[in-house]
Amino acid sequence: MARINRVLDLEQVDRDIFRGTVIESALLRTFGGQVAAQALVAATRTVEPGFSVHSLHGYFIAAGRSDRPTVFLVDRIRDGRSFCSRQVKAIQDGNNLFTMSASFHRSGDHGIEHSDQMREVPDPEDIVMDTSGMRESFRALLEEWSDFDIRVVDPSQYRQNPYTASQQVVWLRSRTPLPDDETAHVCTLAYMSDMTLLQSALVPHAGVEVQEASLDHAMWFLRPFRADDWLLYDQVSPSASAGRALTHGRIFDRSGNLVAVVTQEGLARTLRPGTQSIPMSTLAPKERTQQR
Repeated sequence: MARINRVLDLEQVDRDIFRGTVIESALLRTFGGQVAAQALVAATRTVEPGFSVHSLHGYFIAAGRSDRPTVFLVDRIRDGRSFCSRQVKAIQDGNNLFTMSASFHRSGDHGIEHSDQMREVPDPEDIVMDTSGMRESFRALLEEWSDFDIRVVDPSQYRQNPYTASQQVVWLRSRTPLPDDETAHVCTLAYMSDMTLLQSALVPHAGVEVQEASLDHAMWFLRPFRADDWLLYDQVSPSASAGRALTHGRIFDRSGNLVAVVTQEGLARTLRPGTQSIPMSTLAPKERTQQR
């Protein structure tokens, strides 16, 4: 089974209790996008057909261990005619790692419509990734995310916004074909949305090493999309200070439709000597799992 399918394949333990299996990883900490995606799967499993998630807001409270399973507890906050709300806690070894509030909207409503436009960038097929000048931590993450096709657009290949402190543009998609099921694509995008976003804050700080970790994560799902087709992730970082960086991303499909918006604050603290930007294991993922 492909990695993303295993991530989203939660075991139902009880009516509103779900468990995610251990996913082999070189990361010592559970990837934040994985926890968010699994929490969204759990919430979606408790919602009646006809409702689709339109927003989620999550806080990363503590670092999880990637070699341990995570349990998700869903609280059915409200079931209304047009909207329903869920809260999810991610638990590991009795500790709360992550909390999420998710809101679902019944399909069929109509109203005003407008949308930002996608900036002009080269097609993903025309981009050849050169990782030689990238940070070591970013190269390690790209290897960790090898099930996804990720192509960072060279800044010389698109018009820069002069009023933005830091910006980055990335094409990405799941290499794994996904079923014709909205939940699979939405939850996969929740996973993907944590990829590369915090790195957008580091663009103007070449050579500066920082400790990286997601602190919170918010998403709005605006229009239908496929996560196994190319999506353009247009990222900016409006501010970085006090060891934290605020990042924001707009996600467009290849036709230029704005399909999702993401906002995240992350840790960007000056790296202490002898520590890693992102804690990685020197063992292969399967070897780590065997030594638990």
